[in-house]
Amino acid sequence: MVYHITAFFVGFVLDLIFGDPHWLPHPVRLIGKLIAGLDRALLGDVDGRERDSKKEFRLGILLTALVLLFTVTAAAVILYFAYRFSTILGTAVESIMTYQALATKCLRQESMKVYEKLRENDLPGARRAVSMIVGRDTAVLDETGVAKAAIETVAENTSDGVIAPMLYLALGGPVLGFFYKAVNTMDSMVGYQNDRYLYFGRAAAKLDDAVNFLPARISAVLMTAACTLAGKDCDSKNAWRIYRRDRRKHKSPNSAHTEATCAGALGIRLAGDACYFGKLVKKPFLGDALRPVEYEDIVRVNRLLYLTAGLCEGVCLLLLCLIQLFFLQ
Repeated sequence: MVYHITAFFVGFVLDLIFGDPHWLPHPVRLIGKLIAGLDRALLGDVDGRERDSKKEFRLGILLTALVLLFTVTAAAVILYFAYRFSTILGTAVESIMTYQALATKCLRQESMKVYEKLRENDLPGARRAVSMIVGRDTAVLDETGVAKAAIETVAENTSDGVIAPMLYLALGGPVLGFFYKAVNTMDSMVGYQNDRYLYFGRAAAKLDDAVNFLPARISAVLMTAACTLAGKDCDSKNAWRIYRRDRRKHKSPNSAHTEATCAGALGIRLAGDACYFGKLVKKPFLGDALRPVEYEDIVRVNRLLYLTAGLCEGVCLLLLCLIQLFFLQ
């Protein structure tokens, strides 16, 4: 437990310092390549062929099982041999794996690229920057739309990219942490309700809903608490009010929780209709437009991100230390 606590803290600090350098090989990219390869091998080309929904659903279950088996086994084997060689090496390896499962600085860096372009009045550049972190069509967005897209991405991924993996890392180290990352990556790649993945990606999508159910709600509570530390720019009472009112205004059972909290905290209105692959998708609004959205809100949501991540890290460390002190002595 002492080694795990050390690695859990060091990994978090490494993420805040280094983020996700593009030149550094990342396990999630390897998981993505595995998913893409299995997608081609199991589902193949669906154009012009007769579809069997039950078969595709079973193949989707097989893909999910194979990806999770490979990911969990690889993480467990790496940790086992590292700790067997020495506790110092094991702690170092666990720290690096913990760092690679988190995305706090990466979220800030990518969203701040959008902020810098908007501040320079470079709308085409801002559209290109935000297109790297969102799935919607960005070519039609105005300055407000670009800023909203960046804010929504940071708010939603505070849960998916930071708090949820942090909670799983605290519970089960990198083995459980990368189990979560594999589920989340599968959902982002095959969990779409489109013609190709409607049945094939259903198992991954449902599993993602399940593993994010508690983390999404914990993230919203932590973000509300973080508002009290963020200064006058954030309203914790309004954050909680909007969270309770708007948290279910999304097709996904988890996606609106931190987004609604963020909208309430900043006093702005997020979400609404968006275009995906040339098709308009109707979505309800989250929050009240107490003031217009501005690009400075990207800075504010990143402050919330960091404070929420710090609170979660602190709470997890406290609980792990209490377990070590009272139950494992």
